[in-house]
Amino acid sequence: MLKIYDWHMAPNPRRLHIFIAEKGIPVEYVEVGGENVKLADWYLEKYPHALTPMLELEDGTCIGEVPAIWRYLEELYPDPPLLGSTPKEKALVIMWEAFARDDAFYRAGDVFRNTHPAFADRGLPGTKESIPQLPELAARGRAAMARFFKKFDTQLASNEFVAGDHFSAADITTLCAIDFAKWADIHIPPEAKNLQRWYDAVSARPSTKA
Repeated sequence: MLKIYDWHMAPNPRRLHIFIAEKGIPVEYVEVGGENVKLADWYLEKYPHALTPMLELEDGTCIGEVPAIWRYLEELYPDPPLLGSTPKEKALVIMWEAFARDDAFYRAGDVFRNTHPAFADRGLPGTKESIPQLPELAARGRAAMARFFKKFDTQLASNEFVAGDHFSAADITTLCAIDFAKWADIHIPPEAKNLQRWYDAVSARPSTKA
């Protein structure tokens, strides 16, 4: 059975949890959270990149980064396709997933990491070095989220899902980005009615509770 090392409370592993639940893939989850909102030492020894989630194969190969794990799992379990079926669909999923990740997921992270007291010396993930918080990054992150809401509301005015007619990885990252932003008290604005319609529908999928 595939083994996933993650921290169930973190937004990034949630992207993988939903993907796996949509496909019904049998996996073993291993919790790696330590004290004080930090990764356990034993996990850092196994995976020095200090990020979650991570997929460990039977031969000991460790694969990190959600898109890389998605690709591996999609090759093993192609149905239902979450990374697109045709060349056009695959390109659109990659494009819109990247928009959601870069314009919202990372920007929500900028706000959270640069404002929450528990991350006072951990302004960047993936390192044990002391990285101070920067208020300017939090402000820029909030501005980026405002642009993201407008952009995706426009896209969803003529599409049922983020990348077109089918639920995909682009929807997963968009949903997780919006929910992550709530941790920093950033919410879908009232005028983004298309985005809110989509959010309500996607949030009702059983996989989102995985």
